[in-house]
This record gives sequence, structure tokens and C-alpha cells, in this order.
Amino acid sequence: MKKIFKFILNTIPRPILIRLSIVARPILAFLLKGKTFTDPIDGKSFRMFLPYGYGTQRNNVLSPSTLSLERHRLLWLYLQNETDFFTATEKKNVLHFAPEQEFYKRFKKQKNIQYTTTDLFSPLADVKADICNLPFEDNQYDMLFCNHVLEHIPDDTKAMQELYRVLKPGGMAILQIPQDLNRATTFSDDSITDEKERAKIFGQYDHVRVYGRDYFDKLRSIGFTVIEEDYTKKISLELVTKYCLAPGEIIPVCFK
Repeated sequence: MKKIFKFILNTIPRPILIRLSIVARPILAFLLKGKTFTDPIDGKSFRMFLPYGYGTQRNNVLSPSTLSLERHRLLWLYLQNETDFFTATEKKNVLHFAPEQEFYKRFKKQKNIQYTTTDLFSPLADVKADICNLPFEDNQYDMLFCNHVLEHIPDDTKAMQELYRVLKPGGMAILQIPQDLNRATTFSDDSITDEKERAKIFGQYDHVRVYGRDYFDKLRSIGFTVIEEDYTKKISLELVTKYCLAPGEIIPVCFK
């Protein structure tokens, strides 16, 4: 199964994968029903989660029902338990970059948010836009989600500046990235253009850098106030295991 999933991820373009997964999800969820692991996003339980990874495959990380990964489930729990995202009575203006399937329909249905999605290629995007040149007004959004996007962007400084520009003063942005916390400084090399070499060095064929611990300080240099939220420490070990989370993963919670 690992080899099959690795082949699919590395050969089928992401927009096509999104469309195919709509058909595959209910079939996978039915076949893998059980009680070992639970997806907190929809509350469904399974005997196993699916493997995932463009290079090295991780076991029990991809939820059969929502197709969420560790970071998605962690973010859901944070939003549910630590913010008023789901409960606020005053409507929030929310912008979501490269919207994840597990969130898209749920957020669209929320009555307490004005929800806009954006991306250059995603079929789920309301607005086709370049993150480095956004067609939105200054100080327009109460909340931004931009998760596992910046590692794809050659000029991530410009992208961060645009995120800061469109966020309202006092607004919150969740800016998750794949991060090597053992690495002090971020590594990038523009001369590496071969997809196989990028996958080997950066972890994925379409990544252009590996972020280190200095990621948070770079966000601060843009103007954000950053909370390095190690949320798995606030969850019991039993639930970390049950929800298939990644212990020690940091959520960058940013404010303007």
C-alpha cells in the first residue's frame, strides 16, 4: 500500500488528486472502519489510517474519511478548543490559501464567517491569485489560513508581506509549514531545479526550501507577533495517539 500511495502522490498532479479523492473517500472510510484511531474533524473511527508521504511514507497519518493529516487534525483541535472560530457571534472575514478538502465544505457552511478561498491552481479556490501579488485590500481579513504553502514559494518574503498587508490589525493568521526543528536556520538553494533532487533535499518535488527554527523570527521581522504554539503538549498522550497527531509539531499563530 505504501508504494501505491507514494506512486500516486508523485505522479498525479494535485488538482487531479483533489477531484479523484472525492470519489475515493467514502470507499476508503467504509473499508477501514474500526475503533483504533479517530479523526476529530468528523468523529469517525478506523482500524487504521492510511500511509502518506512523497518520499518517506509515514504510517497511520491520512484519515480515510476527511483525508486530513496530522497538522490538519492538530489545527482543528486548536481552533475548536482555544479560539472562537466556530462560536463567534460577530461575523469574521476569513481568507484561506490553498484550501484543504477536510476544511473547505465545513468552513463554507459556517454562518459566522465570510469565507473566501484563493490559490493559483486549486479547483477549490474562489479567487485565482498569486500569493505574492494578492488582489485584496489592505487590512481586509480578520483571519488567514495559509498552511504548507510558503515552502513552495520562491519569494516567501514577499508572500509574507502580502499576508501581513491583507490581515486586519488585531487579526490572526495560522501559517503552518513543514519544519525541521533540529535545524537552526532555513536552507534553500535556487540552483536545485531537478524534481528528484528537490524531493531528496527538500522533502517534496515542489518544495524550494527546508524551514528551520528561524522561521518564527522571519515572520516577526515582517511585523507579525508570533506565538509558537506546541499544542500537543496541551493534549493528553492518549489523545495524541488516538488522533494520530505529531508530537512536538508547532502551530505558528500570528497576530498583526
